[in-house]
Formats: sequence, C-alpha cells, structure tokens
Amino acid sequence: MTDHDLHLPDDDLDGHTIEELADYLDRGREPRDPSIESSPGCRLALANMQRLRELSFGALQRRAEDEADRETAWIDRLLDTIRAEVRSGRDVPIAHPDPTLRLAMTEAAVRGIVRRAGDGLREVVMGRCELDGDVDLPGAPVRVAVTAGLLYGASAEATADRLRDVVAAALARHTELTIESIDVRFDDVVLP
Repeated sequence: MTDHDLHLPDDDLDGHTIEELADYLDRGREPRDPSIESSPGCRLALANMQRLRELSFGALQRRAEDEADRETAWIDRLLDTIRAEVRSGRDVPIAHPDPTLRLAMTEAAVRGIVRRAGDGLREVVMGRCELDGDVDLPGAPVRVAVTAGLLYGASAEATADRLRDVVAAALARHTELTIESIDVRFDDVVLP
C-alpha cells in the first residue's frame, strides 16, 4: 500500500488532493501550509500517511535486521571458501612431448577453472570445490565435489546436470585429469 492507495474523498480534504498531501509530507510539512494544517480531513490523512510510512519503514528495517545474520553467514562461508581455495595445493601434472620438461598447474588453478565454469551459469552461485583422488598421478580417477547456491525457482536436477556438463567440459579443455564423477550439492537458495 502506498500513500496514493488511501481512499479519501477529495471533499474531505478541503480542496487538497492526496498527491499534494504526500508532497507536503515529503517536505517535512515545510513551509507550513495553514489551509492543510487547519483542515481536520487533511490532518487525518497526513497522520495516516505518516503512520503508513513508519510501518513500511519499520517492516523494511526489521527485514534487514532479520536478514543481517543470513548475509553475514553467507559472507563468512564465502571467506572460508576463499581461504581454503587460495592455498595452491597439490601439483596437477600436464604432459609435454619433451620428457625433460615437467609442467604442472596447481590444485587451486583447477578449482579456479571449476569455479569460472560454474559462474557462467545464471542459476548458481558457486561455493566450495574439492578434488578427491591422486591429482598428482596421471590417469588416476578424480572425484570433483562442488557446492553451490541455487537460484530460487530453478530446477535443482536440471541445474545440477548443466553444472556437471560445464565443469566436465572445462576440465577436459584445460586439464588432463581423469574425472570419475562430478558431485553437485546445493547448500543454499539464492533469491533473484
């Protein structure tokens, strides 16, 4: 409900409109208008509009206070994930035709590939990525486990399948890992 949703007949407002009263209230009732202030109908409308604004502001403030813990928790989880993923981790070998050269990327770089692949999907907010297996042994099976937030209203099953597909494609393009499985767990719902 807005100020303009108040249904008072204009004749109860002594020639003033709700829009005029809303503008007057927006200005903090300054400069003082005697024709509005001396009208019982206008004063009643102003009191109701002020009360409506206070209730609306109060509701918004309570919602923000209720959401504060959720937002803090989300940020805390994000910072924990960042801390875990900035560690370089194990070396992931990359084959090279020259046997005297040893090429590798870090486990953190592989997690970055997974994260960027998932970030390309509108329906997810990527969380944690873990590589389980001997990533430093060529050909060894590796299980990829990711957590993500799911956009409210999106199909969990279809989104998980799409996420697995984009992660698998990115890992195949940038690494030589033998991916055994890609496990997706949605641990949050994200509002649009």
